Amino acid sequence: MRLNTLFTLATTVLAVIGAAHAETGLLGEIEFPNSGSEEAQPDFIRGMLYMHNFEYDEASAAFKSAREIDPDFALAYWGEAMTYHHSLWNRQTKSAARDILRKLGRTSEERAAKAPTQREKDLLRAAETLFAMTEETKQLPKEQCDVAYRDVMRGLHTKYPEDNEITALYGLSMLCVASKNREYGSYIRAAAVITQVWDDNRRHPGAAHYLIHSYDDPVHAPLGLPMARAYSEIAPAAAHAQHMTSHIFSALGMWDDLVLANERAVDIEYDAENSDAELTMTAGHYVYWLHYGYLQQGRVEEATELLTMARGLLDHDPTSRERAYYAGMFARQLFDTQDPAVVEQWLVPEGMDVPSPHYHFARAFAAIQAGDAETATHCRDRVQVSGSGNPEVYLDEDIVGVLRKELDALAALEAGDGDTAVALAEEAVQLNAALPFRYGPPQIAKPSGELLGDIFTRLDRHEEAATAYRAQLELMPRRTQSLLGLARAAQASGDTATATQAYQDLATIWHGADGGMTGAKEARANTTD
Repeated sequence: MRLNTLFTLATTVLAVIGAAHAETGLLGEIEFPNSGSEEAQPDFIRGMLYMHNFEYDEASAAFKSAREIDPDFALAYWGEAMTYHHSLWNRQTKSAARDILRKLGRTSEERAAKAPTQREKDLLRAAETLFAMTEETKQLPKEQCDVAYRDVMRGLHTKYPEDNEITALYGLSMLCVASKNREYGSYIRAAAVITQVWDDNRRHPGAAHYLIHSYDDPVHAPLGLPMARAYSEIAPAAAHAQHMTSHIFSALGMWDDLVLANERAVDIEYDAENSDAELTMTAGHYVYWLHYGYLQQGRVEEATELLTMARGLLDHDPTSRERAYYAGMFARQLFDTQDPAVVEQWLVPEGMDVPSPHYHFARAFAAIQAGDAETATHCRDRVQVSGSGNPEVYLDEDIVGVLRKELDALAALEAGDGDTAVALAEEAVQLNAALPFRYGPPQIAKPSGELLGDIFTRLDRHEEAATAYRAQLELMPRRTQSLLGLARAAQASGDTATATQAYQDLATIWHGADGGMTGAKEARANTTD
């Protein structure tokens, strides 16, 4: 559906503005007093709204349009430069940001002279700090510039305590610095700052968005649920806004909501990218999450349709990103359907490089279970860091170490050495626990606690299996394979109450599961009316 673009200009600017290309719709509402011309205001506000929604390309285009309309509009240059800093994605194009700022003025002094108010001068100075353009930061690496920028924004927040834009950006800078190791204390302190904006303006896209990031782990996710419920309505034209709500839904195991959020994101993203509104889907972040959600719901046929789409791309000069996301979907399909036929059916073309350990780990895991030692060894050797990009599919050395440990545990189990299998799986759990929490589909394709539960089950140590599954469910609430493992282990150990509750939870989650799904049938058969 096409929605009309709306915006209102007053002494300050209150904007609800639509997308620049095929699909238009609401992006949120903000107030941002500035010295730009009235004619440039709609584009400037649109740029801010897109930037708060992490739609950086659209934001950059909007700010560029604003500065072309008003070549002396200092904050339009500032805004466009800031679109090259993708804070929570740990990506920055410093050279492009500097080039934009230098179009306003060659030196800091020249740029400041073109900013009519002290607040605008201060924001320009903050950007110069971020992009290593000051004496204090010009020799610093990005991580230290991020810290320096956060400190400058803290000062601006103190100086302009009622300014929602400065407050929101200060909160985001706190999240950026804490995001590498996901330091929970800093995340909650950021949330306290950003909540000031949320309380003042419940339609501010940045407030909702950044609070979701602050709370997207199983412990704090309930605090973010109001923002997740609101954000999809605040910015229905932003694909990232629709997807972002699923960070909270994933942390709470709310699979129906997660699927709906990513279906909307996919629809917006691919409709926006095609002027004729024909859906040309590719394997990427939103599709990856949607595929996982379908599998959790037991909608295997629809998950398989997405996997088929992603596999088809491999026959047409695929990008590294498409190959990496396919690898993740391949692994998800294997572990969340427990169907060994997935491996042979969905292999990549012969000789193709797959820049994600997910693929090789899944193949090695299946080969060990099948007793194919040669393939298992070959694939295990290829479980290594390869490529760079989103850490959900481009895994670092710490994650790779956990994957290898899991393979060794499974190999010991299949060789009949149960004690070694348990010891290695417990080591994998400990290694995993030491890593920063990662939201969304499991970064470890076979969650370590779930594998430990499976090993205990194979050894008929059902009470220990149930304990392992419970611990995994604390980290990944309502994950269906862990729930199913818990139900079976509890039933085998005589814990009828736990088994019944787990089966009831599964029956609820799998209310729309494919008719022939074995697990769904088992859950219904063990559920009391």
